[in-house]
Amino acid sequence: MDWLFLGLAMWCLVHFIPTLGVGIKQSLIAQMGNNGYRAAFSVLIVLSLVMIVMGWRSSIPEFLYVLPAFTRPLAMLLVLVAFIFFVAAKLPTRLKQYVRNPQLTSVILWAIAHLVLNGDTRAVMLFGTLGVWAILEIVFINKRDGEWVKPPVPGWGAEVKVVVIGFVAYVAVMFLHPYIAGVPVHG
Repeated sequence: MDWLFLGLAMWCLVHFIPTLGVGIKQSLIAQMGNNGYRAAFSVLIVLSLVMIVMGWRSSIPEFLYVLPAFTRPLAMLLVLVAFIFFVAAKLPTRLKQYVRNPQLTSVILWAIAHLVLNGDTRAVMLFGTLGVWAILEIVFINKRDGEWVKPPVPGWGAEVKVVVIGFVAYVAVMFLHPYIAGVPVHG
């Protein structure tokens, strides 16, 4: 679990730089250039993901809890909603009239769903940490950015596009989950 912990710590710290350490970010950009900063950020995030995957696959989980079977379909629905929110972050949608940070909200929904589905030590560490990280990011970003300026409301075609892309991504990840995460989906 050491690799899992270190990977999560790196993920959180690197992501907190643009949120909390705006001066640090600007200093790094001044030293490395914008492309250099982006490249370093990307390398560190990929490295953190590799460490998380290594930690996940090498740790032996100990079960802490098992929730009732009726929670499983609800959790799977929550994952679908998380995918739609994730897609909504990058495309125009009415959702942004109600949710200021749809991408981070999607991480929270995804983390909650996975905590419902998986009650072992490594799942609690991974999904609990990422859920708390996303909550903190929302708080810090909202504080940093100040007043919420809502984007224009798009046409209904944009809404359909977001839902369709989110659903297709959900189905693809469900199919690829055993290869990505090393465990099958049990919804």
